[in-house]
Amino acid sequence: MTPFGLLYLAAAALFILALKWMSSPATARRGVFAGEFGMFLAIVGTLMRHEVVNYEWIIAGLLLGAVIGVPLALFMPMTHVPQRTAISQACGALASALIGTAEFLRLHPSGFMMAALGVEMLLGYLTFTASMMAFGKLQELLPSRPVTYRGQNLVNLAIFLVAAAIVGALVLDPTKTALFPIFIALAMMFGIQLILPIGGADMPTVIALLNSYAGLSACAMGFALDNKLLIIAGALDGSSGFILSIIMCRAMNRSFTNVLFGAFGQVHAGSAATEAKPVRSASPEEAAAILEDARSVVIIPGYGMAVAQAQHKIRELHDALVKRGVDVRFAIHPVAGRMPGHMNVLLAEADVPYDKLVEMEDINPEMGMTDVALIVGANDIVNPAAKNDPASPIAGMPIIEAAKARTVMIIKRGMSAGFAGIDNELYYMPNTLMLFGDAKAFTAGLVKELAGGH
Repeated sequence: MTPFGLLYLAAAALFILALKWMSSPATARRGVFAGEFGMFLAIVGTLMRHEVVNYEWIIAGLLLGAVIGVPLALFMPMTHVPQRTAISQACGALASALIGTAEFLRLHPSGFMMAALGVEMLLGYLTFTASMMAFGKLQELLPSRPVTYRGQNLVNLAIFLVAAAIVGALVLDPTKTALFPIFIALAMMFGIQLILPIGGADMPTVIALLNSYAGLSACAMGFALDNKLLIIAGALDGSSGFILSIIMCRAMNRSFTNVLFGAFGQVHAGSAATEAKPVRSASPEEAAAILEDARSVVIIPGYGMAVAQAQHKIRELHDALVKRGVDVRFAIHPVAGRMPGHMNVLLAEADVPYDKLVEMEDINPEMGMTDVALIVGANDIVNPAAKNDPASPIAGMPIIEAAKARTVMIIKRGMSAGFAGIDNELYYMPNTLMLFGDAKAFTAGLVKELAGGH
């Protein structure tokens, strides 16, 4: 085997190990390092394979990437990881699409190679614009609610079919270069149209799905360039992203078609406006007294924790309760936040022990024996309407069964609805106390009270 072949083999093995290790919070850091080193070997192997003589452009690209990437890694707050992920996917997809464009303009291939390039560019360009749209919605530069209009799905289907037809025409006759700019425009337009009807509640699934598209684009590029490692890496990325999308859909009891075309996240008529129902609230002093007397506490984080950047105060609360002999654990819902693993990332940044993070299906059987369920900025993922109301837009969605705890305390700024645009039955239950205020400030108040008010 050639030297670059050995490097490719080692890189492929490291990519597979990286995926395996990143499946657990305890080994995720090792998985990241394995993936990084595998990519380094892949780059070295590629340079060896193609016998690059002039490294000026290579070095310039590395420096430019470092100038952009290092500040993103160091200064991007953890609360903005979903936005950074969307930008990264957009850059990767655009790079893949531009390479495909360069190969088409250089070679004007036909047959299988043109088909592979067509698939690569279609996925690359649509993933680029779709990821940028996702970034805009996550950053609230664009409306986070779904944007829909009559006949939207038919328009999307027509755009996709015309783009696919142009690929077919270029496969048969690559000299029809006049069609190429139209193809690029349609692919990019389809990416925009793909994200318009999708609301913020579906962003975890959308990010995973776009990651899958970017991987499949790289895989197709591997076939076009006859690069086996690119095929392996793209297939791993594409398949893992697709599997993660399935997990996300199951976590919401929804199908891909419902995510892409269902416009979940719209404010439903009459549902966002809450009735005048009595609610019970508590001050930091009262809430701290309840926590102090508890033997078991389950903290349920949501997007509100991310917005308030309260993860470090939550860790302080955890430490204060543990010192008092309270059993504290964190219940993690698969779609809490705006990206897969969003809550895990935030809690890991605050150095919450990995063994304290418990998945939804494991914590639910124990919620009935829990003294206090403390909900921090979560809404739809604890809404009993998912189980009790067949007409609810979240009907059938698996939830963390916080309502079964002896006492439920919810840190929230107000009574506003979640992404699904519906009222939360949990707010009005007799065992629920609303803790109104900013999550970070209120949690700081709880910590202060547990410390004796000092």
